[in-house]
Amino acid sequence: MKKEPEGQAGGIVPAKIHDDPTERDHEIFLKIISTELTDDQKEYVRTPPKTFPFTRNILAVHWHPEHIPMDLAADRLDTMFPNRSRELIIPTQHNALLTYDEYAGVEVDCYSKGFNRKVQLLLHFEKERVEKAPILKNMLSHTFTYRSSQLFEFIHALTAPDENKLDRAARDTGTDKQTAEFAITHVKKIEKLIDHHSRIIPAVSLKNKLLRNFFEELRESSPPELIDRSQIFLKSVKKLVKADFSLQHFYRASEVIEEARLHGAGIVVPHPEQFWPILLADYDVDGYEVWNPRSMRYTDFLISVILKKNREASTKRKLLIFMGDDTHMGEKLVPPSAMQKEKALREIGVQDAWDDYGVQKRLIKAGINKENVILEYKERLAG
Repeated sequence: MKKEPEGQAGGIVPAKIHDDPTERDHEIFLKIISTELTDDQKEYVRTPPKTFPFTRNILAVHWHPEHIPMDLAADRLDTMFPNRSRELIIPTQHNALLTYDEYAGVEVDCYSKGFNRKVQLLLHFEKERVEKAPILKNMLSHTFTYRSSQLFEFIHALTAPDENKLDRAARDTGTDKQTAEFAITHVKKIEKLIDHHSRIIPAVSLKNKLLRNFFEELRESSPPELIDRSQIFLKSVKKLVKADFSLQHFYRASEVIEEARLHGAGIVVPHPEQFWPILLADYDVDGYEVWNPRSMRYTDFLISVILKKNREASTKRKLLIFMGDDTHMGEKLVPPSAMQKEKALREIGVQDAWDDYGVQKRLIKAGINKENVILEYKERLAG
């Protein structure tokens, strides 16, 4: 084993670890995997901090209910937008088809073979069209299961262990050996807890954030600075695991598009700033998201690209421009110490770019606004 750098965790594999879960560990684990909400949490979801009484048109086709019941999300929307008159609201859970009123939607992880990278697609349907869609549903089920397997690769990188990943994560974050051993010890406990409670774990809870949430609960019994350092170390390991996660077991984007179109899907590309090669792929899609809270830097450029494509198109079916709020409802109930505040502040149907004067100027010249995007996309979904 190579020499350990001073103050860092080179060659970090503890010689002896007491990793049997305690009664308290079981309590923490059952708490963080639970999808049940308390009355206080339900009321918190129903009561947004801000309302928008002057907003008439609501376009929300990229948001994630997570474990929040749809009726609570509906109550929140009613409070936020008391005077809305036109809307298109479609949930897009990751790799899981959900319905809201008359529409169904999903955000699918795919593989772009031409660019050898993962991309994502938003699929939207009139819900009756996918009530019987066995092949599509099986594709989504496979993708959900495979995507969830990344959690186990994350865990195994720490418990197997993968010394290369651990050493690199330690060097990148300046993690000391004590912190690394603390993190590894508790991840080994989590691994045993998953095995012990496997029959009752909701599928939606098997995500990378399970580790983050477990460590946050340890703040009651561990020094806060140790938890902070452990979270930084774990985040670095997770990043390395994600970079090595095989794309070959995802369906190709073209396969997903073909199957979705058989059921009358509308298809939108989210995060084009991150998946920019997809702009060159000429996929059969209805439009692109030019703004969301994770992708704001190139909004003007992306609008220009789409308008140029529309001018050059030989058909009347133009690409539509979308904004995505990318709201993750579950983040609103995360303890403040673990909360990703920027993500927690997002709200369904709130996309600031529609009200940005610079963006408006570009869109008005092209005859585009939120209202006509809603009308056009609804018409396509009804097609």
